[in-house]
Amino acid sequence: MAQEGENETQSPAMPDSITTRPAGGTEFSWCKAVPGGTGVTVLSLLVSKPPPISLLQNALHNIQNSYPILRSKIHHDPSSNTFHFLTPSNPRVQIQIFDLQSTSHIVQTESNGHDPFHTLLEHEMNRDTWRDPTADDTDVLYSSMYTISDDRFAVFLRLHTSACDRAAAVALLKELLRRVGGGGGGDGDGVREEKVSLAIEDLIPEGKMNKPFWARGLDMLGYSLNSLRFANLNFVDADSPRSSRIVRLQLNADETKNLLAGCKSRGIKLCGALAAAGMIASQVSKFLPEHQREKYAVVTLIDCRSILDPVLSSNHVGFYHSAILNTHDVCGETLWELAKRSYTAFVNAVNCNKHFADMSDLNFLMCKAIDNPGLTPSSSLRTALISVFEDPVFDDSAEMHEELGLVDYVGCASTHGVGPSIAIFDTIRDGKLDCACIYPYPLHSREQIQGLIDHMKRILVDGCNSENQ
Repeated sequence: MAQEGENETQSPAMPDSITTRPAGGTEFSWCKAVPGGTGVTVLSLLVSKPPPISLLQNALHNIQNSYPILRSKIHHDPSSNTFHFLTPSNPRVQIQIFDLQSTSHIVQTESNGHDPFHTLLEHEMNRDTWRDPTADDTDVLYSSMYTISDDRFAVFLRLHTSACDRAAAVALLKELLRRVGGGGGGDGDGVREEKVSLAIEDLIPEGKMNKPFWARGLDMLGYSLNSLRFANLNFVDADSPRSSRIVRLQLNADETKNLLAGCKSRGIKLCGALAAAGMIASQVSKFLPEHQREKYAVVTLIDCRSILDPVLSSNHVGFYHSAILNTHDVCGETLWELAKRSYTAFVNAVNCNKHFADMSDLNFLMCKAIDNPGLTPSSSLRTALISVFEDPVFDDSAEMHEELGLVDYVGCASTHGVGPSIAIFDTIRDGKLDCACIYPYPLHSREQIQGLIDHMKRILVDGCNSENQ
C-alpha cells in the first residue's frame, strides 16, 4: 500500500510566515498550461539499493531551504485570473512511499508490457496534482518512491515547470545526489536564496524586449497565419483523452562521438541535427510525392541565465528559458543540409533578440491556444512538430552513480496539452547520447513514435557514417 501521504498532502509544520510574489508572464503561461497536461517536470531515478528515505527526506528539506521557490505553493485568484507563489519559511515536502504490492498494481494496470521504470515515469508525468487551478493551493514539488522488486527502486521528484525549468532540474538532481551520496550534506552548504527570485521578464537587459507596436502586431499576425500552414505528424486519435508517454533515442559512444564531431565541423549544435532528423523522418513517414514540400515548425529552448541582468548562476532555480519558433520547408534534403539551415535560422533569430522580443507574443499565443484548442489542427493543441534545447545536458558522474546504486535516470516534462508532437530532452551521459522523447498519446501511437524515433536514429547514424567513408 502507499504510505506517508497517500493523498499527496504535505506534513504539518509549525506556523510560519508566508511571502508572496505574483507570477511573471512566462510563469503565468505555464500555470495555464499545466492543468491541461503540459509542464509537469519529472526527475526519475532507478536504483539497485533501497533508498535511504530519511536521508532523502533530509536532503529535500535542505534543498527547499536553499531554494524558496521549491517550497512554494501556487495560488490562483479567479477574480483577477492571476497566479501567485506563496512561500512559507519552512520546508514541507514528504516522500510518498509505495510498497511492492501497490507498485505492482500500478505497473500491471498501466504498463501494456513495457519497462516498469518507464511505466512509473509515465504514471508520475500524468498524475493530476495541478489539474484544477481553482482548487486549494498546491505545492510546486512532490516526491514519491516505488518498490519495483527486491533490487529495483524508483525515486521521483515531480515539479511544476513554472518553478523549475530543465537547467534548474539538472541542478536539483545533482545536488540531491551529492547530498545523499555525501551522507546528506549540511543545511548550510551550497547556494542559499533568501526569497523567491524575480521572474525572467524582470531580468531581461534593458532594450532587449522592446518592439514597436506595429511590428508586434505584424509578428502576431505572421505567427497566427503561418500556424495554419504547418505540417504535422499524422494524428492517430485526436478525440480520446490524452496523456504523455516516453520513447528513448539512444546512441552508443562511437555514434555519439561521430555525431558531435559532424556538428562541430559544420559550426552547428546538436539541436540542429536532432531537429533536422525529426523533420526528415516525419516527412518520409507520410510517403509523399517526390517533390512535395512540407512546412514544419521547430521550437528551440534557450537557457537565458547567462544573458540576464544580473547574470544568474547555472544552478539558479526557477524558469529562465525562452523559445525561438522557426519554420522550415522540407523536401529531400540530407541531414546536414537541413541541420545547417535549421541551426542558421535559429542563430539569426537569437542575433535579432527574438528570444526576448517575441517572448510575450509566444506566451500570448500559447494561452490563446489553451483557451481555444479549435484554433489548432483537429483541436490537437499542436504548435510545432518538435521541440529541442539549444544545448544538451552533459553528465560524466558514473563513479558517483555506481556508489549510489543508480542504474538509470530520466528528466523530462509532460507535453500532452499545448505543445509539440515530440519534445526532446537530450543528455550526453558518459559520452553516450540519451534522449527522452515525450509525445501526446493517443494523438500519436507508441508504434508510430517508436518508428519515427528509430528512423531518426538511422538518419543521424547514417549521416555521420556517409561522411566518414
